[in-house]
Amino acid sequence: MSNYIVNFYKTVLNDTGHVFESCQGSVETLAVNELEAVAFAKDRFCEAGRLSDWTMHSDRVEVIEAEFPS
Repeated sequence: MSNYIVNFYKTVLNDTGHVFESCQGSVETLAVNELEAVAFAKDRFCEAGRLSDWTMHSDRVEVIEAEFPS
């Protein structure tokens, strides 16, 4: 098993009309592969935010394989 950090991002406009990505949350998990890590992280993200769907607060996920748990 490997350690993964899954970050959730939302693309938003700032007050000057510029687009940027805002990190909505991160989940660290042990998983067999990236797909399993993302699936687990989506469930945890929804539980933490009391959401029925992770896309209510995020547009995309980023997966980073970490060498050591943080």
